[in-house]
Amino acid sequence: ITSDYSQIELRVFAHMANAENLIEAFNNDLDIHTKKAMDIYNKPKEEVDSTMRRNAKAVNFGILYGISSFGLSEDLGINFKEAKKFIDNYLETYPGIKEYMEKVKKDAHLNGYVKTLFGRERVIEELKSTNFMARTQGERMALNTPIQGTAADILKIAMINIHNEFKNKNLKSKMIIQVHDELLIDCPKEEIEEVTELIRDKMENVYKLSVPLKVDI
Repeated sequence: ITSDYSQIELRVFAHMANAENLIEAFNNDLDIHTKKAMDIYNKPKEEVDSTMRRNAKAVNFGILYGISSFGLSEDLGINFKEAKKFIDNYLETYPGIKEYMEKVKKDAHLNGYVKTLFGRERVIEELKSTNFMARTQGERMALNTPIQGTAADILKIAMINIHNEFKNKNLKSKMIIQVHDELLIDCPKEEIEEVTELIRDKMENVYKLSVPLKVDI
């Protein structure tokens, strides 16, 4: 059985940035990239084509990783000015996200570290660098670490809870491997139904965010 979180980093980002539009989209089970394309291009859903959705998806994940206009232009194969306009439009459309990102960077410079939602710290030496490129890289780490780190924490806690349930119920199923946001379970046929429900319950209810955690099994 494979089970993986659906867009966990974007869901964590929506929660941590308290991004109302994103939270609303996830709570209404909308396609998040289509919703972003609708907002950025100011188009109704039926007018959003695959290119618009792809561009919105690149910006969605790019913002998570602190992407530059140059980086986005490389990813999308568009010129620098167009890429900058995409990012600017995004941040104008979602002002709460811009405020959150500025606060994260400011606090990181002040403290020299960032934290996940569960309090796990990462010291970022690059923030003290006199080299502009190194400092910029440090800021990207500062933006991404709380998101990626929290997603990793959530999965690790879910793994502990699943393991304990397997033990308590004397199940033969075993966790074999974890890859990013996915778990692979070795499961005898007679346990499939019970284990599938157990995994879904433990992964989706591991922690209460302002958006639902969804698992594809």
